[in-house]
Amino acid sequence: MAAAWQDVVRDAAAVREAAAVAVDAALLAGVLMRTGEQPHASDVVNYAPFTLLPSAVPRALFEQAYAVQQDFNLLVDAISQNKEFLEQTLASTIKVDDFTARLFRIYMQVLEEGLAQTVFLGINRSDYMFDCGQDGTAALRQIEINTIAASFGGLTSRTADVHGLVLRVLGKTEEASHLLPNNPAKGLALGIAKAWELYGSQRAVVMFLVEEVQRNIFDQRYVENELWNRNIRVIRKRFRDVFEQGSLDASRRLYMDGQEVAVVYYREGYVPQNYDQQNWEARLLLERSRAVKCPDIATQLAGTKKVQQELSRPGTLEKLLPGRPEAVARIRATFAGLYSLDEGEEGDRIAATAIANPDRFVLKPQREGGGNNLYGEELKQVLEKIKDSPERTSYILMDKIKPQPALNYLLRAHSPLQVSECVSELGIFGVYVRQGQELVLNQAAGHLLRTKAVEHADGGVAAGVAVLDTPFLV
Repeated sequence: MAAAWQDVVRDAAAVREAAAVAVDAALLAGVLMRTGEQPHASDVVNYAPFTLLPSAVPRALFEQAYAVQQDFNLLVDAISQNKEFLEQTLASTIKVDDFTARLFRIYMQVLEEGLAQTVFLGINRSDYMFDCGQDGTAALRQIEINTIAASFGGLTSRTADVHGLVLRVLGKTEEASHLLPNNPAKGLALGIAKAWELYGSQRAVVMFLVEEVQRNIFDQRYVENELWNRNIRVIRKRFRDVFEQGSLDASRRLYMDGQEVAVVYYREGYVPQNYDQQNWEARLLLERSRAVKCPDIATQLAGTKKVQQELSRPGTLEKLLPGRPEAVARIRATFAGLYSLDEGEEGDRIAATAIANPDRFVLKPQREGGGNNLYGEELKQVLEKIKDSPERTSYILMDKIKPQPALNYLLRAHSPLQVSECVSELGIFGVYVRQGQELVLNQAAGHLLRTKAVEHADGGVAAGVAVLDTPFLV
């Protein structure tokens, strides 16, 4: 915690007053989610969980995370175009992980048929923690890169205003003036709008592909409203709607209810639970179409944990980004230790090391959405069970990052107000658009800080563990 808050964090009366102001400010600002009891209704809402105070983030590491985002955009785009790399990297995983295998089969089928899509849009979010070394210095370490349905760009566009007000109420006017403006919703919409424009049909719509249960609808609406403000029509559909109403014409243009679709923006489709047989057929229809998919299936595969682990091998980045040594160096500087559990001597050795020292590592399956990683005793039990089975290749192993905890209050509806030891995770949104082989847009589009109590090893805001936060640079 920045020294700036030490005087208030233990002042119960000041905290109570600030928390009451903060909750009302969040509701006024639109930092909202639907409730768990009525997840389909927008007439009963509550504030999305957030920290009372902005969290201290080392300025140098924050700037480093922004500086490397365009490099990560280039890297994801390069991987998505490299069939040989994806085939080799995922060969062992698709034998044992049915979800990744089904995505991969669609990828191969679409390639064999020939891509109809000519414009490519990537919206990703690279997530980091601040690893505290033995000497107390912090280093930026990448946790993962999300290439599909990277969320909270909308709500975090409003969170800094709430924290600014809280600081002013607490007499921290000077500190409030140092909070950075942040509007990922605008940056994400800029990318979608550019892809829509390059698709080349004024009449065509942007389709948000959304989940059956949409508690986080307001986060999406911020991006959606930015598009409406540019006079770009937006429709919201589910996989089942695509299965029932979607069609392709002879040129493989995608139509929904007779409307041509220029861009499909996925906020769904990243976990096995999102799919039944009809939904897999709908996904194939979308992938075969000329519409700009965000992401296309190759880009979703580029975000798998197995790819992340393979990127850390010596020489891999140089092959994917030839002639870009500075970009390679910036990317590599963010990597934590990543290890393969493929069958063979190397995998056997790594598995044995992790079983002997489970607190040193995190065991990661090929899944998005938070709440999937394994730690400590649970990691040890799972690895002991699968250590002699091909199933272990569906996981990767990563060094456990040890951030410095800080005190804060996590504001959640219907929860008591109590101080917690917390750690934070910084995400940088990236947007790029490619037409054919020409990259026409490549930029960082804003940031997301999420904070959770130290007793929770894994999980994000949507998983109900982390809360929204704002960086206070120190």
